Amino acid sequence: MSPSVTVRVPAKVNVQLAVGGVRPDGFHDLANVFLAVGLYDEVTVTPAGELRVTCSGPDAAQVPLDASNLAARAALALAARHGREANVHIHIDKDIPVAGGMAGGSADGAGALLACDALWGTGASREELLGICAELGSDVPFSLAGGAALGRGRGEILAPLPVGGTFHWVFAVADGGLSTPAVYAECDRLREVSGQGSSVTDVPEPEPSPALLDALRTGDAAALAAAVTNDLQPAAVSLRPSLTATLDAGTGAGALAALVSGSGPTTAFLVRDEEEGTKVADALRASGTCRSVRVAAGAVAGATVR
Repeated sequence: MSPSVTVRVPAKVNVQLAVGGVRPDGFHDLANVFLAVGLYDEVTVTPAGELRVTCSGPDAAQVPLDASNLAARAALALAARHGREANVHIHIDKDIPVAGGMAGGSADGAGALLACDALWGTGASREELLGICAELGSDVPFSLAGGAALGRGRGEILAPLPVGGTFHWVFAVADGGLSTPAVYAECDRLREVSGQGSSVTDVPEPEPSPALLDALRTGDAAALAAAVTNDLQPAAVSLRPSLTATLDAGTGAGALAALVSGSGPTTAFLVRDEEEGTKVADALRASGTCRSVRVAAGAVAGATVR
């Protein structure tokens, strides 16, 4: 058995998040176009007398270290399937914003799963790992897969998408987080208030945008900017009105497109190139509308053993 295994796993941005009506089970069907970007958590697993989780890096104090952590749940799930104890120390070196709509917790779950598989030599197939990921959460399979993909169902049923170039992004990290269930509930409420209704019979089946998929395939940043959408953005802004000022600051600085990342509150700005990204990042820092600013590009690979 190796002394330790480290896995690097990326953040994501949703370039399209189309949300269907609320299902009888409380979930929503999605057409969720994921793009993995180069902000990373590193998850290291080491044999130990019992399962424990530690964390370092920005916002580490906000990360739960008990059995609710997706990394711990991933280790327990894989161990149960292979008839062993999950006696590992999981250390998360965190660089993905916490509770920011960039799948940081999901990344840690995928990273711990792949690391434990390598550490224990369980030899799990890709299909088995993706199946465990889907049980852990809607975004976890994509954290394992990376690249670009269309997520169906709750987002866990993935179809890889071709990407024809590199897309440059600036991310503005807000103070505090937003609860994903609260954002979906607010989305339902806003739909009810508007008179549309919020059930699966009221809301059209979500579908990916052909123009957006074509822009990804051709690597056309301007075309992608014209097509990005997030059905959760009105709900996130309703719960956190200050996001409007951040979005305005980024577009005012020349970003091609601005949107809330996933359920927020991180905001994402698509820019033409690295130079333009530096300009937009500087403007966002100077605006006083966000806590910190990060620059990254994608698509990048998913969870990878270092």
